Amino acid sequence: MNDFTEIAGLRDYPLARRGMVMTSLISGFTLAIQRVEAQTITTDSNGLDAGEAKIPTTSGELPAYYARPAKGSNFPIVIVNEEIFGVHEHIKDLCRRLAKVGYLAVATEYYARIGDLSKMTDIPTIFKDVINKAPDAQYLSDVDSTITWAGKNKGDVGHVATTGFCRGGRQVWLIAENNKRVKAAVAWYGPVLNPTSDIQPKTATDMADKLNCPLLGLYGGQDASIKVADVNAAEEKATDAGKIVKIVIYPDAPHGFNADYRPSYRKTEAEDGWKRMLAWFAAHGVKPAKVS
Repeated sequence: MNDFTEIAGLRDYPLARRGMVMTSLISGFTLAIQRVEAQTITTDSNGLDAGEAKIPTTSGELPAYYARPAKGSNFPIVIVNEEIFGVHEHIKDLCRRLAKVGYLAVATEYYARIGDLSKMTDIPTIFKDVINKAPDAQYLSDVDSTITWAGKNKGDVGHVATTGFCRGGRQVWLIAENNKRVKAAVAWYGPVLNPTSDIQPKTATDMADKLNCPLLGLYGGQDASIKVADVNAAEEKATDAGKIVKIVIYPDAPHGFNADYRPSYRKTEAEDGWKRMLAWFAAHGVKPAKVS
């Protein structure tokens, strides 16, 4: 049985059942945004077991990328939530970085049923044809399936964390608000307000008082798409309900400051955020395994 918090209005809609549009992951980087490959970080797979996997879900298999230490088992799990651009090379690299310090990291292509993100070249089309058609209930079910897969592939389902970037940061809030298996969450510049619909009925702020685990939010003070006041309001709603939330604002950082393949990358803030993320996981019961 899926260990979800039953939120009225979120679990009332049927799961989408489409044929798979993407059967494998993006090779290289997204085509939908300007790239600055000279500054892109590349993490090798030495000492790792890393590659593509298929995640069994309630509605077919989804492609995913995983990385874990090559030796050992029972690794703490980190569910990595993609941006709107798909599980491309940057997201894969983040998984390898997490594996290097002792986690089993897995990034599922949650939008595989809806559209082929590997071929999309502009953000408005991605939102119109893919993101806005993705039911939150399906996403949450697929996350739970991903945790279950990780538990059967050398992961420890008793120690699960989640992180995500941009839209994936929004999903981190939703996961933390709905999945009791997750013990720690870190959202990188995740929107806390967004237009709602029948299949995306709640914002992150709507359910901020329902958080099941401690959440760290990393945001840019120069983010044109996310107002600091809105993030602070979500934090206040959560803390008023007795939840553990910490919001860090980097005053000079724009949206996407951790995306080292894009012009928005800010090295100092990204490195500080990464250290804070790892410390947050460890402080809230999801410590990395020792890597030999």
